[in-house]
Amino acid sequence: MKDFVGIDVAKAHVDVHVSSSSQATRWLNNRSDIRKCVKRLVVLQPALIVLESTGGYERDLAVALDAASLPVVVVNPRQVRDFGRAKGRLAKTDRIDARLLAEYAAAMSPERRGIPDRRRRTMQALVARRRQLVKMRTAEFNRCEHAHDKAIANSLRVVIKTLDGELGKIERQLADLIAECPELQDKMQRLLSVPGIGQTTAAMLITEVPELGELNRRQIAALIGVAPINRDSGSFRGKRMTGGGRQAVRTRLFMPTVVACHHNPVLMRFYQRLLQNGKNKMTALVAAMRKLLTILNTIMARGENWNPKLT
Repeated sequence: MKDFVGIDVAKAHVDVHVSSSSQATRWLNNRSDIRKCVKRLVVLQPALIVLESTGGYERDLAVALDAASLPVVVVNPRQVRDFGRAKGRLAKTDRIDARLLAEYAAAMSPERRGIPDRRRRTMQALVARRRQLVKMRTAEFNRCEHAHDKAIANSLRVVIKTLDGELGKIERQLADLIAECPELQDKMQRLLSVPGIGQTTAAMLITEVPELGELNRRQIAALIGVAPINRDSGSFRGKRMTGGGRQAVRTRLFMPTVVACHHNPVLMRFYQRLLQNGKNKMTALVAAMRKLLTILNTIMARGENWNPKLT
């Protein structure tokens, strides 16, 4: 039987636990040790390697493992924590976490998703940086209202102008990356054909939701976390709630959904019908977001531009 491998990643080092071993092996989290670690695992040829998402510290190792054609999955830390609690594991060290990840790999066999290639990783970084710049600009703009001192007001204007310049650079870099790849260009045009979807949202969807068009409508709704979840027990019928999934994508789809509910005829009718049926505005907006996501998934699957008759 092949081994399962769990790798706990920290800033300075990684702990690798092989299911057939009693102890984890520690490597430095640098290029030299990562190469040595990957060579060892290539010889082992495990059934599955599982890492937790750790804010980017796992990226170089995951990319190296994928480049070596090893079966690697980067999972949500919350899922592994819940798995550990279910097993009664309360103690926490890097080596214990590596062992738990190996057990999680063997028991749950998480579905493999392709590691992003260099272009997509660059696009993800640019989209994330744009989001940070927009947040900083909004904060500085809001401070202008209370800037009664002339020197402070001038400082705020200078910073806002600088942030505008950086935003422009980021957007041009994103546009250039997409223009260099016909496949991405095609995806971008299809997404932009949907009323309510702009350049920034389309770029975010391309980089953060590569599964668009490859899943059915229920799967894509669950992936993003806009599918209603039952909360029933015995005779009790709880309120259906949404959650989980890719929260960052869900958050960034909110404003495009609001725009679509006012300018996209399909979403507009759908949203107004829900309000007329007594749904509150937030419930109706979440339902509209799910429908918008379904529309996007459909046009990507069919390789067609948006057509209200097809939705």
